[in-house]
Amino acid sequence: MVTESLRATLAPADQLLTHVESLRADADLMDGYARRLLATAAGLGGCPAAPDGSRPALERQATACTAAARHLRTAAETLLAHARAGD
Repeated sequence: MVTESLRATLAPADQLLTHVESLRADADLMDGYARRLLATAAGLGGCPAAPDGSRPALERQATACTAAARHLRTAAETLLAHARAGD
């Protein structure tokens, strides 16, 4: 069996910084989605025609969006630290 060693290729710092900015922008979007979901859930509170479970489902989705935003920001900070370490 022939094995080939793979070399890790490092992305240039400017490319990593672009990814950091993209991750942060995506996190901001996820926070925005969470706010919109919570606003919709609040609006359904006074709507008797809203299906049962709508509000809790929207609130769970908002919580998931908030968690995703937090994870994206953590990934951005980790990538930024990696980019700085390579300088």
